[in-house]
Amino acid sequence: MPKYIIEREIPGAGQLSPEELQGISQTSCSILKNLGPQIQWVESYVTQDKIYCVYIAPDEAMIREHAEQGGFPANSIRQIVTKIDPCTAE
Repeated sequence: MPKYIIEREIPGAGQLSPEELQGISQTSCSILKNLGPQIQWVESYVTQDKIYCVYIAPDEAMIREHAEQGGFPANSIRQIVTKIDPCTAE
């Protein structure tokens, strides 16, 4: 199943409170449950004005559907083709 990275432009994302992040997470999980097991949220990284999310999904359209239902921006969606880390150097 393809893996994607989604860039969400959210001004002030880095200042969201734990309660606000929890609410966003709860909304996302609720939508994912309704969309079915073929789409999975792996993890997200919060920066000052953006959130970068890693998802597993059959296609980009399903990620866009999740974003639309949740009212989340999905400014950029890119399929991950491979992963490298320090072990790649060995």
